[in-house]
Amino acid sequence: MPPPRDGRPVRRPVARRAPPPLLRRTPPPADRARAAPAGRIPPPVRRGPARPRRVRRRPGVDNRIRVVAVRFLLIAALVAAGVRLVQVQGFESEALAARAERQRATEIDIPANRGSIVDRNGVKLAFSVESRALAYRPNAERRELEKYNREHPNAPLSYDERAAEVARVLRETLGAQVNEQELLDKLRRDTTFVYLVDNNVEPAKARDIQKRIPEINVENRAVREYPNHTLASDIVGVANWRMDDEDVEKHNLHGLSGLEILRDNDLSGKPGRRIVDTENDSGVVIPGTERDVRPATDGASLELTIDSDLQFFLQQQLSDYVTRSGAKGGSAVIMDAHTGEVYALANDKSFDPMDPKSFDLKSMSNPAVTTPYEPGSVNKIVTALSAIEYGVTTPDARQQVPGSIRVADRTIGDAWDHGTQTFTTTGVFAKSSNVGTLMLAQKVGPDRYADMLNRLGLGQRTGIGLPGESAGRVPPRAQWSGSTFGNLPIGQGLSMTVLQMAGMYQALANDGVRVPPRIVKAKINPDGSRVEEPRPDGVRVVSKETATTVRNMLRAVVQKASGGNNGTAPSAALVGYQVSGKTGTAQQVVNGTYSNSQYWITFAGILPADSPRFVVGIVLDAPNYYSSAEGRSAGPLFHDIASFLAQRYHIPMSREPSPIVPLVGP
Repeated sequence: MPPPRDGRPVRRPVARRAPPPLLRRTPPPADRARAAPAGRIPPPVRRGPARPRRVRRRPGVDNRIRVVAVRFLLIAALVAAGVRLVQVQGFESEALAARAERQRATEIDIPANRGSIVDRNGVKLAFSVESRALAYRPNAERRELEKYNREHPNAPLSYDERAAEVARVLRETLGAQVNEQELLDKLRRDTTFVYLVDNNVEPAKARDIQKRIPEINVENRAVREYPNHTLASDIVGVANWRMDDEDVEKHNLHGLSGLEILRDNDLSGKPGRRIVDTENDSGVVIPGTERDVRPATDGASLELTIDSDLQFFLQQQLSDYVTRSGAKGGSAVIMDAHTGEVYALANDKSFDPMDPKSFDLKSMSNPAVTTPYEPGSVNKIVTALSAIEYGVTTPDARQQVPGSIRVADRTIGDAWDHGTQTFTTTGVFAKSSNVGTLMLAQKVGPDRYADMLNRLGLGQRTGIGLPGESAGRVPPRAQWSGSTFGNLPIGQGLSMTVLQMAGMYQALANDGVRVPPRIVKAKINPDGSRVEEPRPDGVRVVSKETATTVRNMLRAVVQKASGGNNGTAPSAALVGYQVSGKTGTAQQVVNGTYSNSQYWITFAGILPADSPRFVVGIVLDAPNYYSSAEGRSAGPLFHDIASFLAQRYHIPMSREPSPIVPLVGP
């Protein structure tokens, strides 16, 4: 290296590298053809270094516009999201919150306790006891098991296995109350909800089942108990759980017949309500979400006028008498002579409300209230009251009664053949002479007779307060033909229920004032307060003197005396007591004509006649009239009923026996 000049080193010149040789590019054949004639090799083309290719932009497009557009779209999206957020949070928040709450909120009914039905002495005829119903949600449980199996692939559990386990546990706990195969069938259904046991599960057993099977849904219920089974079932009726068609999960205990249905509003009370949040899939209540609780208002209880002991006796005696007489059926009623309160009301057949499989709607009817009949001679009281009230005759007046009488185009005779015979007015009714009755009715006249029918309540519902009551039938006065007045006085051509029949004799026993019967005495509210049922107003039918006179006349019906002075029902007499009564035998209509072999046998009586306490009405449907004494008269049944009444209610004996009076004359 040469020495430095002025102290600085001298840099050697650096040899520059020669530029890379130019690359020869062989043009394509077409280019070569154009570059040189055939046979000549064109000279190499020298090319400089490659320069970047310039992109030609389309006219009118600028990057800045693109950036602004993108920014505008982003800002617009943010503004729209903000506006929507303000709308949701500020304006729609309450509506959306309410909608969300509705989706998870469930309204659950709180059942009200149904009131009891008791007799006049407080004996319970119907009451409710607490119970449970068991339900299941098959589809929700299937989904839960599928989720479990995904999380535990090594220990899968099939739904059929779980269903079998549920059915087995219920069968072990409830025993014969359930059928295991029926439970399996319900559990395997493709449904969201099913009742495994619809009712009548004891609360303790329900708790045990839910501990072992947590997915079981338990609902509070009540079971209606009828401890005396058939006793007064025609009156009390039956109540049971009835499903609401609009909501399969809402059940209510409601009446199906009798007072249970007629007074359902009083007995059932008012259900309460609570709102809870539930899981949508399973319907399980989320703890701590209960709110808006409205307590249930329990139903009121009903106190009836009937005496359960007397009711039992009447049902038993009536059923036995119907069997002995060979009748198709029968009904009877016992009423208080002054208040019209019904102490017993019975039919020969009664259903058992504790055994739903043993009855249907037909068997739950109450023929004593719903089924009218032609009364026959018990209806002669209408003529007797009219004749005495209007002064047509007196009890001892003599009546010359022929063997038959012609009314319009009909000839009517007595039940026995006789020529013209002398009867006292008392004898006409005590011997039940059709001819003598029609003679007296003609003296009364059709208009006054029709008015008496109306005053006695015939052709009108009594308003006793039982469902399905029939008004019977009395032809309107304007529609009477010439022969109508030959039928009505002897108890044909009109119809009545045993309750209406007894009501006529109640007016006779109550000194001429008819008090419509009633069977509910009072309503007892849940707080213990007592509300007496309104007492119906009495209807003056005849004067007290007329009622007393006719009542005394009808004592001769049960009289037993010589010389043809027997009444038609000496078997109804009760030793030590004066008894008034009237028998009836009415031909039944069969195939449009009156039958000569099938009859309605009736009896109405008053005990005691000198100081009335009770009125009894009895009707038998087509007994064996010609084969037994029981088939021809209900007098013996009245005797047995009257004897029981006298003993149970300690009725004082009459001060003197009924006098023997002449019924027929020389």
